[in-house]
Amino acid sequence: MAGIRDELSALLERVQGGEVSPENALERLAGLPFRDLGFAVVDLHRELRQGAPEAVLGEGKTPDQVARIVTAMLAAGTGSVLVTRADSDMRTAVRTVAADAQEDALARAVWVARGVPEPRGMVTMVSAGTSDGGVLHEARIRAELLGTEVLVYEDVGVAGLHRIAQALPDLRRADCVVVFAGMDGALASVVGGLVACPVIGVPTSVGYGSAEGGQTALNAMLASCAAGLAVVGIDDGFGAGTIAARIARGRK
Repeated sequence: MAGIRDELSALLERVQGGEVSPENALERLAGLPFRDLGFAVVDLHRELRQGAPEAVLGEGKTPDQVARIVTAMLAAGTGSVLVTRADSDMRTAVRTVAADAQEDALARAVWVARGVPEPRGMVTMVSAGTSDGGVLHEARIRAELLGTEVLVYEDVGVAGLHRIAQALPDLRRADCVVVFAGMDGALASVVGGLVACPVIGVPTSVGYGSAEGGQTALNAMLASCAAGLAVVGIDDGFGAGTIAARIARGRK
């Protein structure tokens, strides 16, 4: 895993070779577990423990707070930093403190990738409708930052199910599939019956009336007869992307 793990390995080798004193190495290690910024306690060890760095939920934070968290993580040597639910002002604030930051307005995400692992495994992501795109691309970005190849097919839902034919080869050769659907959430069951790999269903808050902000899609996916289908919370692209990448990398 690129990032903190590689940096610590190099540091220990330099201590062993006499290039760095134990005292200086200790000072570096002492600042690793977390950084207390007063308004946030940033977990700097998560990448080392779990192979995936802490992400920043922009929702409920100010642009300045987000920028300061990102700065602390990058200063600690984090391989990548992802801010989710980031509005335009937050994305601008991050780009101010990190010139190499990238953003996706549809996904409401901004990220800095400085130590992404070599890709391993493949995830195929499909959405029922174009309106599910924001959640899908949040998941795609997270999975790619964790080091897996992601293929995307959008707007292939059950209202015109023949459209999924183009995706079938990549669905069947994937290590993990992620399905995004609002309304009745039916696409997750359809895909779950077509592939042998694990399938993650992501109910989205898309739909009128009795769709109830994604609750109907969530219940439909949870009640699915497709045995290989697991389900995350409504609009949880970040969680789905994390799990999918771990599955895909583990299968390889």
